[in-house]
Amino acid sequence: MIAYEYERKQCAHTYLYRFTQISNQSIAVLLILLWLAHWLDLILAAFGGLFLLLVCSTRKSRNQQFGHAVSKVFVIGDLILGDHESNWIFWCLMSLWQEEQETQKVSNLARGDGEQVLVNELKNCVLCHKNQTLCFIFCGKTANMKTAAAWIIAAASIASAASEPSRPRGVGPEFAKFYKDAESFTCISNPSIKIPFSQVNDDYCDCPDGSDEPGTSACSYLSPLSPSTRSDTTNKDQINVTQVLPGFYCKNKGHQPSYVPYTSVNDGFCDYDLCCDGSEEWAGVGGVKCQNKCDETGKEWRKKNESRQRALNNANKKRKEYTNEAQRLRKEVEDRINTLHTQLKASEIHVTDMEKELAEVERREKGKVVKSQGAKQGKMGVLVGLAKQRTEELRGHLVRVRQERDTSKDRVKELEAILSTFKEEYNPNFNDEGVKRAVRAWEDYAARDKSGDDTSAHDRDLNEITKTDADNGLDWESYLQTEGEDVEVLYEIENYLPKPLRDWVDQKLRDLRIMLIENGILADLSAEGGESSAVNDAKNRLKSAQDAVNSQRKDLESHNEDLNKEYGPDGVFRALKGQCISVDSGEYTYELCFMEHTTQKSKKGGSNTRMGNFVRFDKITVDEEVSADGKGLGSGERIAMRHENGQHCWNGPNRSTTVILACAEQNEIWKVFEEEKCVYRMEVGSPAVCEALKKAEIVKDEL
Repeated sequence: MIAYEYERKQCAHTYLYRFTQISNQSIAVLLILLWLAHWLDLILAAFGGLFLLLVCSTRKSRNQQFGHAVSKVFVIGDLILGDHESNWIFWCLMSLWQEEQETQKVSNLARGDGEQVLVNELKNCVLCHKNQTLCFIFCGKTANMKTAAAWIIAAASIASAASEPSRPRGVGPEFAKFYKDAESFTCISNPSIKIPFSQVNDDYCDCPDGSDEPGTSACSYLSPLSPSTRSDTTNKDQINVTQVLPGFYCKNKGHQPSYVPYTSVNDGFCDYDLCCDGSEEWAGVGGVKCQNKCDETGKEWRKKNESRQRALNNANKKRKEYTNEAQRLRKEVEDRINTLHTQLKASEIHVTDMEKELAEVERREKGKVVKSQGAKQGKMGVLVGLAKQRTEELRGHLVRVRQERDTSKDRVKELEAILSTFKEEYNPNFNDEGVKRAVRAWEDYAARDKSGDDTSAHDRDLNEITKTDADNGLDWESYLQTEGEDVEVLYEIENYLPKPLRDWVDQKLRDLRIMLIENGILADLSAEGGESSAVNDAKNRLKSAQDAVNSQRKDLESHNEDLNKEYGPDGVFRALKGQCISVDSGEYTYELCFMEHTTQKSKKGGSNTRMGNFVRFDKITVDEEVSADGKGLGSGERIAMRHENGQHCWNGPNRSTTVILACAEQNEIWKVFEEEKCVYRMEVGSPAVCEALKKAEIVKDEL
């Protein structure tokens, strides 16, 4: 009898494992066939026996996956049978565990995903039937049609449940590996602490990290003031008393799974924003019953997510355009730097050549005996210069004296006209001796011979004298050239020498003259009379070459600074440099010019206030709400732009602005406010900080 009972258990156990591998579609087909043959119990019995032989060919155990299925077996069986005949189906399942599991352990397995009432039913089933030898239809006992159908549907539930890993309530799939051992449980962050598995989710905090209560709120307030735990009896320096689990895991089928804080588990409120299936209120505290709203929530989320994905795709495309433009601009800078390096080397060589040329011109000019125009030209040059100067002075005086003479003649004529009029109009009967004498004197003056007053010939002579030297055919330069030619005759002796000797003599003569000038024996006529045009031209060419080198060096330095300047991830902000965006807020308009500055403009007029100049990029962790239109920083690490050294605040520091950036489809300023005196914060959306999401990645929306 014992052997038979053991074989029956093993056979049924193996059958259950095999049956879990059959698809739901196959089970549905079998169910239809059984209903069509409901009047032939013999056919059912024969089918059962044949199926038993098939599935009992291999014996394997999957005890740990039956907990979830047992609850479905009870419900489905009770609905089909209409009574409690399904209880003995439970016995067939539970008898497989009797020799290996204790009743408490069965309870732990069942309460993973089933209801407490089913756990009690299972306990009763095991207690009431543990001494019976029921074998159901596959062990030789003929059953009616309703029982067979119940078994088929129950097996389908088992198959569905077996495909999912079994884990206690509230455990997320990433933590399921810590709950595989059905005998004991090891605290996740405190492996030295082990407890019986029956103490998992018993509403009492046994692990210092709370990992033994993933489905209750027992460990929600871990602190030194919490009730006594195992950590009170161990070395506290080696105990981790920080929550290791992120919260109560909600599957949220039809939507996105999430974690709920343990303080919200069984608190009597439905937290649909995080747990749309209401599973966090499994105990029904205060009679609350949370409905599963994941279908409608998921539908709403998917609709919004599609809109967000479109905006994100557009933003990513825009960012790619920015990145390509930034790379193109950087390439232009690199090419310009290479060009400037080449030009600068050529210009520096040119400057060196101009310096050599100037030195040679100065050396050549110092070696000349007769200096060119503008310098003193020896004795003849001095005499010619003095004569020319004296002639110009005399000509000037002569012209001035002639002008004075003409003026005096005009005045005399005017006086004569006055006296002539006086003589004709005075009254001779007026007995005035003074007047009479004056009239007689005028008559004597007028009677004199004036033939010698004709000055026309003298005027012609004066006209010729006062003409310029060029008009008179006097060329002072010819005297200088003649002097130069006379002196050059001294050098024509070199023409009778062989060329190597001639060059040597010429160079030695020039070197000798330069040495005599440098030692003060000969005067440096070039210093006294000014530099020659050749020297001036050479100096001008040198200055132009030096100016070109300085300009190219400044340009090269500017481009190197630009190339080494930080422009954010992938250098994307290079494409936005100088672009400005603005927003109205209160009495002011705030403006951000990327990579340059931030400005505050009063709507009432007046000058603008510089709020800071761009200094560097930074990263800031934020935790902000995102508005319904998607404009907000959200949570996590964000790129920030630091702007400092703005306009000085009265009785305060220089203004500064921190610009925090988040992904958006367009460049726009969302919010501006003053965190403290003259310290501003600007929240900005831009495609430049968007990162491409993987196709499989889905962002959870907080609804």
